[in-house]
Amino acid sequence: MSTSNQPSSGSAAATAASPATAALDEDIVLALVQDSPVAFDQAGSLAKLGVLTRQAAQKARDSLSRPNPDAKVVVVFPEAFLCAYPRGLDFGAKIGSRTPEGRSWFARYHASSIPVSDVEGAQMSAIRAAARDNNITLVVGVIERCDGPETGPKRETYGSKNPGGSGTLYCTALTISPRGDLLSAHRKLTPTATERLVWGFGDGAGVRVVDTPAGRLGCVICWENYMPLHRMALYAKGVEIYCAPTADSRETWTSSMKHIAAEGRCFVVSCNQFNTRSDFPDDYPAYEGAKPDEIVTRGGSVIAGPLGETLAGPLWDERGILTAVVRRSQLTEAKMDFDPTGHYSRPDVFRLVVDDGAKEAVSFS
Repeated sequence: MSTSNQPSSGSAAATAASPATAALDEDIVLALVQDSPVAFDQAGSLAKLGVLTRQAAQKARDSLSRPNPDAKVVVVFPEAFLCAYPRGLDFGAKIGSRTPEGRSWFARYHASSIPVSDVEGAQMSAIRAAARDNNITLVVGVIERCDGPETGPKRETYGSKNPGGSGTLYCTALTISPRGDLLSAHRKLTPTATERLVWGFGDGAGVRVVDTPAGRLGCVICWENYMPLHRMALYAKGVEIYCAPTADSRETWTSSMKHIAAEGRCFVVSCNQFNTRSDFPDDYPAYEGAKPDEIVTRGGSVIAGPLGETLAGPLWDERGILTAVVRRSQLTEAKMDFDPTGHYSRPDVFRLVVDDGAKEAVSFS
């Protein structure tokens, strides 16, 4: 399934625009993929990422009113797409006790995760190739492990300089450029509830906004979106395309994403998985007795515009690709009457300090 929306017609005509304004009026396609990985299967999930990225890039370009193979495209995948959001799994843990079976499942989960710091290794090369081969900016949620070598760029150039330990996993959102460069690896700052058992905590070095051909892009994962200061940090860093990979399939999530788009005067792309029981291993203990086609995660992926309007979705109870054609000039138009880091910021009253790992904390006022 694919949904496309054209931008508003209020922007100045490109024929009369200056070069800077012409860039603002250039069509950008935001796309997301609501699907499931081959859970706990690294090779299978990486192969599926490649296929779905190609399909999404094609749908994105097909959504344009005029063919443009060089169109600026962003494709977003869900939280933990590589290689599983372990929904329903308790890893055999209770307060004061753990089971051997649970530890075995954790080892299996660890083996299917992605060694992000090995940027030139086989797994990261496959992810980078998905962006490069399709000439798109790619955002994908991964489970990051840290026991591999550090190849290519230094950790601090794209995320936290914390090596992370040999056994700890992180829920991470990667941003890859159309050239295949790793721009950002944002580790989820605070895993939610029992996620804290299997995922470590990120730090401020991952709270970043990066330049992409489509605009300034940042990632906030799932319930990090309920952290007001985290959102404000991205607004202050100039986010234009706010990506929210998630595992939340409640209907209330849509209203949160529309609120953030209106609050930040940015485009919001929120992407969730769609899973059935058959998307998990046959021996997965969380859904014993469930029918293969029983829905485990409903989806609810959505794209919202800077006035809080719905541009595509939400998509429920099926796999699919959503697209929205937008222009950066819409962001300026939306800030005419509300700019969260400009005339509505009241720096005489409020001040935000972000420790992003630099020598001195960054202050926004």
